[in-house]
Amino acid sequence: MKTLDDLLGEGVSGRRVLVRADLNVPLDGDRITDDGRVRASVPTIKALVDAGARVLVAAHLGRPKGEPDPKFSLAPVAARLGELLGQDVRIGTEAAGDGTVVLLENIRFDARETSKDDAERAALADELAAKADAFVSDGFGVVHRKQASVYDVAEKLPHYAGGLVLAEVEVLRKLTDDTQRPYVVVLGGAKVSDKLGVIANLLTKVDRLLIGGGMAYTFLKAQGHEVGGSLLQEDQLDQVRGFLAEAERRGVELVLPVDVLAATDFAPDADFEVVRTDAIPADRQGLDIGPETRELFASKLADAQTVFWNGPMGVFEFEAFSGGTRAVAEALVKSDAFTVVGGGDSAAAVRALGLPEDGFSHISTGGGASLEYLEGKELPGVSVLEA
Repeated sequence: MKTLDDLLGEGVSGRRVLVRADLNVPLDGDRITDDGRVRASVPTIKALVDAGARVLVAAHLGRPKGEPDPKFSLAPVAARLGELLGQDVRIGTEAAGDGTVVLLENIRFDARETSKDDAERAALADELAAKADAFVSDGFGVVHRKQASVYDVAEKLPHYAGGLVLAEVEVLRKLTDDTQRPYVVVLGGAKVSDKLGVIANLLTKVDRLLIGGGMAYTFLKAQGHEVGGSLLQEDQLDQVRGFLAEAERRGVELVLPVDVLAATDFAPDADFEVVRTDAIPADRQGLDIGPETRELFASKLADAQTVFWNGPMGVFEFEAFSGGTRAVAEALVKSDAFTVVGGGDSAAAVRALGLPEDGFSHISTGGGASLEYLEGKELPGVSVLEA
């Protein structure tokens, strides 16, 4: 796999370089609420700029329906990227002068980007390739997608892995190929169905699996507990019972909440009480793990040498129900383990809760890509770079 350093060694002054970045940030109107992915894209872009390249950046934002939509414009991202680079970044269609950066408008405004038709994606890739002399893949959050600006364009230009993609892949390989034990994985988030494959694969690799968030209630129900109005996926109960049995068979310690904050409704100011997980009232719903569970999870992380965490422990966006997520994050900050925060809501929670990012060994920019790698799936955007 050729890297950014290889490209810089060849010389890029005056050359047009297309960079696929991941700039898919959350917005409140036109205000970026978490610029983590923009900041993560800067080192690769700056290295090219400093070397005199004419940089053209491709990225997406949200899920537009294959046509222009003002609410998904990358204009706020261009402004923030410019601030971080210390130069103007305009939205355009062609690379400009030496040492400049131009951001293509949301690549998903073109339906061919995500098309399942190889010929349609290839046609867009041809158009992108015509704008550049080399391609740098640096958008780890999309490397698990077989899309025109991620996969197909790499087949049409000299291609190189950016610094971010290299760093992310190196971390994931530490989680799968050369793992220091005890190896503990903490999974949260809303739905078990989003993580079926990764749970099945991790049960063959980890020493402990801690389950929190909304998905925990399907596990609790599978154990025979009533969960009131908590989030529940009835259609996944048999699958979860299989996970529980497989964990026991393999000697994997699968740890579930023992108490929760049970609220009257899903609202930031909802009335709540701490209840045992075997006594959740029928008229209440669990919105966070309780204080005893926070201590339990922290104790199960204390001796870990490797930890991967993906998914919040509760509705961290509501202050009253953010304590469980904070407790897990703080336990990782205090740990001597190699700690990886698996992108998505977990990374957003770290920043929203004001926790030190350098307290973790690595905060991924790609939750979906991380999970698919740990599930054992191929990442097309990495595989094409290796070809």
